[in-house]
Amino acid sequence: MAKTTHTVDLCIIGAGSGGLSIAAGAAQLGRSVVLFERGEMGGDCLNSGCVPSKAMIAAGKHAQAFRTGEPFGVKAAEPEVDFKAMQKHIQDVIATIAPVDSQERFEGFGCTVIRESAGFTGPNQVESDSHIVKAKRYIIATGSIAGAPPIPGLSDVKYLTNETIFELKKQPKTLMIIGAGPIGLELGQAMQRMGTQVHIVDIAAPLGRNEPEHADVLVKALESEGVIFHTPAKTKKISQKASKITIEFEDREPLVGDALLVAAGRKPVTDGLGLESANIDVHKRGHIETDDCLRTSNKRVYAVGDVSGRGGLTHAAGYHASVIIKAFYFLPPGIARWKGKATTGRMPAAIYSQPELANIGMTEAEAIEKLGTDKVRCVKWDYEENDRAIAERHTHGGVKLVATKSGKLLGASIVGPNAGELIHVVSLAMTNGVKISGLTGMISPYPTRGEAIKRAASSWYTDALFGPKGHFMAKLMSRFH
Repeated sequence: MAKTTHTVDLCIIGAGSGGLSIAAGAAQLGRSVVLFERGEMGGDCLNSGCVPSKAMIAAGKHAQAFRTGEPFGVKAAEPEVDFKAMQKHIQDVIATIAPVDSQERFEGFGCTVIRESAGFTGPNQVESDSHIVKAKRYIIATGSIAGAPPIPGLSDVKYLTNETIFELKKQPKTLMIIGAGPIGLELGQAMQRMGTQVHIVDIAAPLGRNEPEHADVLVKALESEGVIFHTPAKTKKISQKASKITIEFEDREPLVGDALLVAAGRKPVTDGLGLESANIDVHKRGHIETDDCLRTSNKRVYAVGDVSGRGGLTHAAGYHASVIIKAFYFLPPGIARWKGKATTGRMPAAIYSQPELANIGMTEAEAIEKLGTDKVRCVKWDYEENDRAIAERHTHGGVKLVATKSGKLLGASIVGPNAGELIHVVSLAMTNGVKISGLTGMISPYPTRGEAIKRAASSWYTDALFGPKGHFMAKLMSRFH
């Protein structure tokens, strides 16, 4: 059977966040677009990542509310969790959002959507089982999948990943999690709150890339709810006998559980793409090599999101998409190579546990390593001094701002309820070049946790305003008023 041939402006492989955003933008600009997707439309985020995990976290939050009402005069009780109903809740959430990413919607934009695996058969040709595409430019947006650490015996064990945990038919009594990163902590806390005993195992300390004092707040919160951490720990072997899984350690007693979730990193999806045929270089870590403008070694081909090694976050893929659309269709070629760069030091990230932990830019340690101790200054404000936090009886955590000595923002970290929402303020400031002084002029409604950002920024000037110089100026000005 002859294959259908397409000659188009843009060919995209992968219908996740990055691929869909580029497809929608290009098609609505009147460009001809072919979009390949071999799995579910919406990619990992919709089907097995951000969306289902946040739905599970919400269920865990409601369960935990039963246990924690006593300080507010509400009698505490142990919740009765219907695990099947909780899983249905997750699927309902996915189904509600799915139409936004559906094949029908993108065909409505004018895209040709082909639900088949596709790969390069030459530097300027992509093929699937029934289609051949030649395009002016190509986008690889295939994302990533759960990786598995090289632990002896792991490959012989029936373990869960973020792609399968949301399909569990029965709630495990004991869940062991390999990986003390965002996925492990988010899902671990949610399962613990619904009545599963959770153990988190990692070779390193949890959340090593975050501000240590803020990471400690989150870890202690999970421990107070019953999550048991085995970190840092050296895993020697994993085995399974009937329904029981055993983790053997080099430095402590074995751990036995009903289920095992592997949440120890991601690996880019490049299988079947025919990258060699297209002369596209791959990094030793598995992701596609790209320059700052996301272009691969093949000048017609670009890579966005996780597969580029510059992603790891859904909103990073979305940002890449905006860079691509701007560079392709709104900037002349020469300027596009200058202004169309996807590198940024202001990519926010959030862990949606309770409390939430959000950050942007550099940590204090990273800033000092890059600029030197004498060039960096940090200020903070703890929720112990925030009236909204006191009223809610959740005063752990706070805000930390990292800046140069001149007040240029380099980064920030927030730990506490709604930290993922509050980091928007710092993100906006960094995007628009607002310095510490600009944050002090912000008017915050009272009482809100957001006041902590303003108070942290204002503390930058405490010594200058209320020290000897401030006293002198006040005394001098009082003579004229």
